[in-house]
Amino acid sequence: MARYTGPIWKKSRRFGISITGTGKELNKRPYAPGQHGPNQRKKMSEYGLQLNEKQKLRYMYGMNEKQFARLFERAGKMEGVHGENFLTLLECRLDNLVYRIGFARTRRAARQLVSHGHVTVNGKKVDIPSYHVRLGEVIGLRERSRDLQIVKEALDENVFRPEYLNFDENKLEATFTRLPERSELPQEIDEKLIVEFYSR
Repeated sequence: MARYTGPIWKKSRRFGISITGTGKELNKRPYAPGQHGPNQRKKMSEYGLQLNEKQKLRYMYGMNEKQFARLFERAGKMEGVHGENFLTLLECRLDNLVYRIGFARTRRAARQLVSHGHVTVNGKKVDIPSYHVRLGEVIGLRERSRDLQIVKEALDENVFRPEYLNFDENKLEATFTRLPERSELPQEIDEKLIVEFYSR
């Protein structure tokens, strides 16, 4: 299954969360899309709830099903809680950390920045959005990319940067100092339901 490239605002309204992280999608119409809008049936089976949670997280990080399932399997081989390990691995993706630093307004925009070769890791260009960033690695922008208008606007609008990223405003670089804690990961996600979904 290919990565979803359709209207993300529609998906946000379907799941009732802001997938882009901006919150704009739910400002005007905070109900599911479609002819019946807010009057759609709310009751869901246990399987439906699990699938919903899995899809919510998958769309949030912009991954295809195969990639998502493979990462989930990898999380199961790590020590600790399976669900939390999975969320941590997702958070360590390069496109996500570019978004968290504030170089892009959304994960989709961050993915594009990485794919187009604007991002560096330890001074070397990396154009793979799914690249797993390790502790101590430094994420920055290529010299010619620092004056990009979209980057400047995103940095100006950024109001929050997680504590596990140490940002240097002069160099426009951030060091990945530690793994995020569960309290710093998406609160609107119930990872236990995702573990149950894949454990069927």
